[in-house]
Order: sequence, then C-alpha cells, then structure tokens
Amino acid sequence: MNTNCIQFILDNEAYTIDWSKVDFPPSTTVLQFLRSIPKHTGTKEGCAEGDCGACTVVLAEVNQNNKLTYKAIDSCLLFLPSIHGKQLITIENLATKTPTSTSLHPVQQAIVETHASQCGYCTPGIAMSVFGMYKSGKTPDKNLIIDALAGNLCRCTGYGSIIDAAELTCKSIKPDHFTQNESMIREKLIEINRSGDAIELSFHNQLYFLPKTIKQTLEFKEKYPQAVLVNGSTDIAVRQNKTSEFQPQIIDISAVKEIKQIITNDNDFQIGAGCNIENFKIFIHENFHEFSPITDHFASLQIRNIATLGGNICNASPIGDLIPLLIVLKAQVKTASSVNTRIINIENFITGYRSIDLHNNELVTEIIIPKKDNDSHYYSEKVSTRRDLDISTLSIAASIKLSSAGNVEDIMLVYGGLASTVKRAKLCEDFLKGKRFTLEMISEAIQLINNDFTPISDARSTTEYRIEAAGNLMLKLFYSVQLNNNNGF
Repeated sequence: MNTNCIQFILDNEAYTIDWSKVDFPPSTTVLQFLRSIPKHTGTKEGCAEGDCGACTVVLAEVNQNNKLTYKAIDSCLLFLPSIHGKQLITIENLATKTPTSTSLHPVQQAIVETHASQCGYCTPGIAMSVFGMYKSGKTPDKNLIIDALAGNLCRCTGYGSIIDAAELTCKSIKPDHFTQNESMIREKLIEINRSGDAIELSFHNQLYFLPKTIKQTLEFKEKYPQAVLVNGSTDIAVRQNKTSEFQPQIIDISAVKEIKQIITNDNDFQIGAGCNIENFKIFIHENFHEFSPITDHFASLQIRNIATLGGNICNASPIGDLIPLLIVLKAQVKTASSVNTRIINIENFITGYRSIDLHNNELVTEIIIPKKDNDSHYYSEKVSTRRDLDISTLSIAASIKLSSAGNVEDIMLVYGGLASTVKRAKLCEDFLKGKRFTLEMISEAIQLINNDFTPISDARSTTEYRIEAAGNLMLKLFYSVQLNNNNGF
C-alpha cells in the first residue's frame, strides 16, 4: 500500500505531495493547492461552489485506448488526491515561453483578437474551458461552444465576444505544444498509475483513502464504516468550502475503473455508478433522447465531467435531476458488500429526504436500466430560474402507454421538487388508467395534484407556483403525446 503520497504532472514534471511533509489536509481542493504555490495564481476563486467557472483547469488522463483525454473541471470542487495519476493543466501552461519571448496559445490569441476580456478576473477560467474544447478532438458547432461555456460567468465583457473567440479558435484546430509532449506525458502517467495498490493518506485528524478496485473500497468500508464516500466530491467539497464542514475519514472512489463502464446487454444497460454525468448525458441522448431536456441542462460541463450518476442518486435530493427519469425507466440499483450483492428498485432505494437504503458496509456499483419500451411515450422537462447551470424548481419525467383505442394502459408521472423526495403522482396515475387520454381527462387529473403533493414555499418558489406549474407540465405531456400520435406514435 502506498502511504501518505500522491503524484501527478504539473508544468510537465512529476509533482509529489507527501503528507508527512506538508501542513494542509488531503481534503484540500485543487484550487486551494494552486493558490498556495508560486506562479499558479491565475486560477481564481469566485464562488467556491462550481457556479462561476473562474477556477476552471483542465485534467488530462490516459484512457482505455492508451490516449490522453482532456477535461475542463472546476478546481474548487475537486479534492487534491483525486488528481493522482493525472496531468493538471492551468492557465500558466498555455503559452510557450523562452527567456526572450512569449508565444500565446491559439486559445489565448483568439481571446485577444476578439476583445473577449475586460477586467480579466474570469478570463483564465474561460480560456481553460475553450482549451478543454480545443483539445477534445471535436469540431464543435455554436451550440456545443455555448454548452462548454455555460459554466463560466462573466459580468463585464459580454458573452458575444467570448463566443466569437471560441468560434475563431475552433475554426482551425491544429497540433500545439501539448500535442508534441503527449507521448512523454502519457508515459509518465502510465508509470505513476502502474501500481494497483490503494493509497492511504494521513494528516493529523484526517484519513483519506484512494482505492483502485471495488475490493479495496469494500475493505476500507468494513474498517471505516463511518467514512464519507466521495467520487466527484461536487457536494462534499461545497459543504467544506462554504460551511467549513470537516470530514475525519474520506474514501475517494474516483480511481476505481470498474464502476465507470457502460455495458450494453440484450435487455438492459449496466451503467457503472462512477460514470460521470457528461458520459451519462451522451448515453441518454443516444438511447433515451426524450430525457435530454433534463440531462442537457444538468449543471455545467465542468461539473458534469466529475460528478457521477451514483453520486446524484445517493445524494437523494428531492430536486435531483436524474432520479425522476430513472424511476420512469424502472432502473435498479446494484449494491455490493464484502459478503453479498443486492439489486433494489430505485423507487425503494430512495427511502426519504436525502435518505437511501444503503448499509455502512455497502457500495453502489451500478445502475441497471431496461431497454426502451418502444410502445411507450416518454416526456421530461425541468423548470428552473435559469436555463443553464441551475437547480430545479421542479421537474417531471413521465411515460405513458396507450391502447389502439386511445385508452391509458400504463402511466408514470414522476415529479421532483414537490415533496421531501422525488415522488410519483399516484392519484393522478390511478385516475387516468383505463380512461381515454383526452384534454378533459387530463384537466380533471390536474385537480388531483393537490391531493398527491403538499409542496413547501422556499427561496426557489411558492407552494402555489409549484402546484400550478406541475399541472402545466401534465398539460405539456398531453400535447406532446398528441403531437407524436399525429406523427405516427
């Protein structure tokens, strides 16, 4: 077992942190670390909760095809041990320098040419988001550019010139100095990751574990049943940043490759709990596109690159974006302990407000989703104050199956944001089953929403608005079905 050390690539060199020689805990974020070392203060703290993008950096890692992949992430949300075996790229690394000159990276040059910077505070984060897109290997259109920049706020420049800079950069993506160094970086990362041993870090009153396998994870869970489990740490890091919440024991499973895969079987999909939300978004678009209105507006790309499907489920938030669609898809949650495995319907897995059916010695390993029922119509929508990078006020995911005569054979209406948990509108469902799916019947069903839910008023909305919006979403489901029927559904 490797004890008290992690290693990653920074400035093209292997960088080692030995916790017997430093004075900060392992749960230090990547942002805090960068701000503490010389010549790396271009990465800024704006919000410390993943909303502004000023702290954006790019991580490069070796994928299963032995190639480097580049991902923009919010450094304020990632604990330092999570970058073990990866390359950390900051704004200081983009330009190439000699003793007498500096050559800007094409991303930086485009920002200069389009006047896409004003006060400059947010500009490093914006440049890193564009750089992540530049190194993605894709030729993005304007929609992809806007999506990649949705996690970067800029209050003085105006977004038009920033989008212009990204479009100018992406018109001609050419090899850069990172391309030239990729072979060397890849070999260094492979060497760092060669050991399959778990990493155990200790600093005063904090223990931090970085297992590489499910088996190692479960051994830590047995030994430290009260340890907090993190993968992307997008929730725990915010609580640490904003309320100074301290976790004495952390098990970080972000290096467990076994739980990152998506496997297609004859009748279902097995999705690893460690699958990040960006990859899950792509999966939904390819297999259940009707739920893309939810996944397309899940946080920002920086967050989606590190947040995970398992984390979103285990958080069990009543406004969690993914739980409604997973309930409609009749997903199952698979858990593992050192002695057995369990498969639980996701409706039963969520037991209450931020409460789940998971024992202290268990780990969620995968989510099983049956393949699409082509006889059903699916619908989803998220209601929020902002279009992008916002938490739901309420949301709906629904499925409905009609007979040839137009009667409702089966229906699921799942709402987030109307109760202490994501919840089905059972009274509305029962009322509609067996009846003709007409506007009159939907209008009557809407009157039952008050009996299904008693939402609260809070900072996001009032009780009255939530009830009215829930009814309107049911109406939109009706018109969505009518439109599809006219198109041959």
